[in-house]
Amino acid sequence: MKKIGVLTSGGDAPGMNAALRAVVRMGIHRGHRVFAFYNGFKGIVENESTEMYNRSVGDILTRGGTIIGTARYPEFVKPEIQKQAARNFKLLEMDGLIVIGGDGSFRGALELKKLGIAVLGIPGTIDNDINGTDSTIGFDTAVDTVLDNIKKLRDTASSHQRTIIIEVMGRTSGWIALKSGLAGGAEAIIVPEMPFDLEDLIHRLESGIARGKKHSLVVLAEGVMSATELSDKMKDAMGFTANTVVLGYVQRGGSPTASDIILASRMGARAVDEIASGMSGVMIGLLKGELVTTPFEEVIAEPKIIDPNLYHLAMALVH
Repeated sequence: MKKIGVLTSGGDAPGMNAALRAVVRMGIHRGHRVFAFYNGFKGIVENESTEMYNRSVGDILTRGGTIIGTARYPEFVKPEIQKQAARNFKLLEMDGLIVIGGDGSFRGALELKKLGIAVLGIPGTIDNDINGTDSTIGFDTAVDTVLDNIKKLRDTASSHQRTIIIEVMGRTSGWIALKSGLAGGAEAIIVPEMPFDLEDLIHRLESGIARGKKHSLVVLAEGVMSATELSDKMKDAMGFTANTVVLGYVQRGGSPTASDIILASRMGARAVDEIASGMSGVMIGLLKGELVTTPFEEVIAEPKIIDPNLYHLAMALVH
């Protein structure tokens, strides 16, 4: 029998609970004991954990967020904090740790591996900026949430004949902006990975007006600039007026989509199999429909950028 630890780290993402449920129930099904650490890596450092049972994860499959809490815990970059976590983990006689989170979480996981801890990762982040997987847990739900808001905002933009700038999450990644903007028919999509030209944006919007369009929507990834900043630039440059909406944390919440639940369940179950077999230092990902493992070093080497073909398609379809 193995003792497996599990934690959720970084920003919360819909589907984290489904992944946790899969880890717990598959672990127990295979004869292991599973322990959850509260609030990410902080739970290991401060010895805050509890043994999980089948009933512990009942009725959480469709719940957003994470029932064991999460935290970014920047203190974990300190070597002495990492060593304390490793000591605590070993004192609990744990055989392995499963970390559900994003690239920052995997950097912490890699440090624990270097200290002799067997550790695996499951990609849980709405940003979809993780190499080694076509999709991360929570991304599909976040896109659906943004799309739902785009449809609502289009109604009011049309009624009042306005241009609305919708600021979505994505500090270094434009995946949410790209896919929600494409699905929502946005007149412009602004992402960190593609060059931005203010005059080109205004020309695109004015061309739409000249063709008889009564309203326009611009989807903006927060990493480029804020919606207010873009609105001010447009007004200063050419007197173009645009309203702004910041969706904020609403993108993180809500019940996960069926796609995210299934993805999380598959990854959670596979993580148990891999950690029990002695695998360490890798992330479970989904590539072309198949579950694969990728070393943490490759996962965190650089962020996954958007598909430029999708971007150009989105821009071509709104002319």
